[in-house]
Amino acid sequence: MKLMGNKMSGKSLFLACGLVCSAVMPEVSAATPTPVQGGLQYSDVFDLEYATGPQISPDGLSVYYERRSMDVMTDSVRSNIWAVDLAGGHHRPILSGKSQYRMPRFSADGKRLAYLSTAEGNTQIYVRWLEGGDTARVTDISRTPGNISWSPDGASIAFTMFVPSEGLSLFSLPAKPKGAKWAGNVKSTDQMVYRRDGAGYVAPGYTHVFVVPADGGTPRQVTSGDFNHGGAIAWTPDSSSILISANRSDNWERNPRESEIYTVAIESGTYTQLTNRVGPDRSPVVSPNGDLIAYTGNDENGLSQQNGDVYVMNMDGTGVRNLTQGLDRNVSNIQWNAEGTGLYYSYDRSGKKVAAFTNLAGNGRIITDALGGTVMGRPYTSGTYRAVPDGRIVFTQNRSDRPADLAIIDRIGSVKTLTDLNSDVLGQRKMSIAERIVTSSSVDGIEVEGWIVKPADFDPSKQYPLILEIHGGPHSAYGPGYSTEVQLMAAQGYMVLYTNPRGSTSYGADFSNLIHQNYPSQDYDDMMDLVDATIAQGSVDADQLYVTGGSGGGVLTAWIVGKTNRFRAAVVAKPVINWSSFVLTADISAMTTKYWFADMPWNMPEHYWQRSPLSLVGNVTTPTMVISGLEDFRTPTSEAEQYYKALKLEGVPTALVTVPGASHLIAGKPSNLIQKIGNILGWFNKFEGNANAD
Repeated sequence: MKLMGNKMSGKSLFLACGLVCSAVMPEVSAATPTPVQGGLQYSDVFDLEYATGPQISPDGLSVYYERRSMDVMTDSVRSNIWAVDLAGGHHRPILSGKSQYRMPRFSADGKRLAYLSTAEGNTQIYVRWLEGGDTARVTDISRTPGNISWSPDGASIAFTMFVPSEGLSLFSLPAKPKGAKWAGNVKSTDQMVYRRDGAGYVAPGYTHVFVVPADGGTPRQVTSGDFNHGGAIAWTPDSSSILISANRSDNWERNPRESEIYTVAIESGTYTQLTNRVGPDRSPVVSPNGDLIAYTGNDENGLSQQNGDVYVMNMDGTGVRNLTQGLDRNVSNIQWNAEGTGLYYSYDRSGKKVAAFTNLAGNGRIITDALGGTVMGRPYTSGTYRAVPDGRIVFTQNRSDRPADLAIIDRIGSVKTLTDLNSDVLGQRKMSIAERIVTSSSVDGIEVEGWIVKPADFDPSKQYPLILEIHGGPHSAYGPGYSTEVQLMAAQGYMVLYTNPRGSTSYGADFSNLIHQNYPSQDYDDMMDLVDATIAQGSVDADQLYVTGGSGGGVLTAWIVGKTNRFRAAVVAKPVINWSSFVLTADISAMTTKYWFADMPWNMPEHYWQRSPLSLVGNVTTPTMVISGLEDFRTPTSEAEQYYKALKLEGVPTALVTVPGASHLIAGKPSNLIQKIGNILGWFNKFEGNANAD
């Protein structure tokens, strides 16, 4: 684990020379990965499905949900709306086909279902009368709506939508002659964020709230001003006003976490500010009796990771109470119980997503820690739930060997699985199970956690190559959930270790902020300690170690190969390589300069450089491939290109893999997920230690 001093020596020279040196170097005895017979296949990716977005029917008898599947013909994720009885059985399609059907929302009386669909081209809002099955399109809009919400009286549907503005204009070309072909008008902007990952270069404008008659008609804009009003929408009981969270401060572009809760009158557009503190207040939800508003929020403390709590207040903003004080986890997805006497909420704990409940006195209990399965690529914490009026909850069920099904848990903890979406394909495959591993950090003795996934035909008498797979964020968390990428690695004969080093969420704010303005740092040591603990269990060929990670995991992969030569090969995916160039080109500049560093790069260049993996590139001898999406505006492609070019100049074996049309989510299309893993394993196989490797 020592820092490399000499550029080429011993095993590292063999790896760097490849075929040219193979005739004069001794053959390395290594464990070649052997694919699991009957393990997960690359082509299986297109057959996977998962459940998400559950909504309980008002009669409390059924759950409607989004059934998401992979479309092999369009290379995309398709969403249809299905339903299943809470008693089990009667699993049926509600809206299904080649079009997208998502975001089902019931009217208060339970007679109608609003949803979004692409059935007639671009996304519109539709309403279905459930008794007779009649359907009406209620919008005719040119931009995609979101966050649809019924008014309590059933007369209106509120939604959010982007509204273009004129933007900056400095000059107009003179009229061109008829038939002339000019270059076209330039694009100018004065916005802090002029391009967004996944959206590309954005037109000037703001997201606003609209209201449309539930029977169809012309949407009317309710919010106003040069501010964004995205997020969930709640209604007052009399249907006269909406509640939203927004950042309407003068310096909103430079304060990305700031927000307050407002009521906005539907007729007049008048704003009433209900919260007022430095820090975010968001996600308002009105109690069933209309007396209280629940929301999440926290006081701004300047740290890079901040945990929000569950609050309640009176409808006029008075009587604020914190119901989860002392929890030390970031809460989300708050829902009232039917009686209005308490709230359900969710948070991550030790790599698992929890659904919990608290009464209005702040006395809480965990209902289940088995939410997950809604992230198909890597094993991030995920999942959602929906409260049933009788006290049960429906949730997306977490398993490490398959994506999410729906399940229901009652008050005494009895769980019943309601769907079975993947037995048709995965029931025929040998799948691997995640096993927990913990160790004490060599830095300060704190406990750090990870999971090992072994090939399904694992034989403890044999030795296996090991892949260390690193999560992004850096403030996020892995857990014992499903991961197509990890399953494919294991199916190709690798053991896979993935970890939650310091900086990860789900262990409390102090643990997360151990890397505050100090990333990367001792998170490297945490991961090496877990690698050593895994090797100590036996069955790992210590000469066959590989490392990869994406985004923040790409940062740490590049950091690792600059610190040690113990890994035979590495793949750095969508990384940050140079913090100075990153913070000035990414779509999150305001966030990273404010919370990840103490000052701007021109005021403290040495600190930015000390944390940049590029500063260590002169130490690298590990063969290192770099992957990036060509339309990545979160960690721009220029970061990956810098590292690739630096490795080339240093003479390190390297390759650059770019994904056309891909944003930061390079595995967003099923075929790209397949290509990502195929190229990673192809690079590792190239350097697996055989005398004939080139």
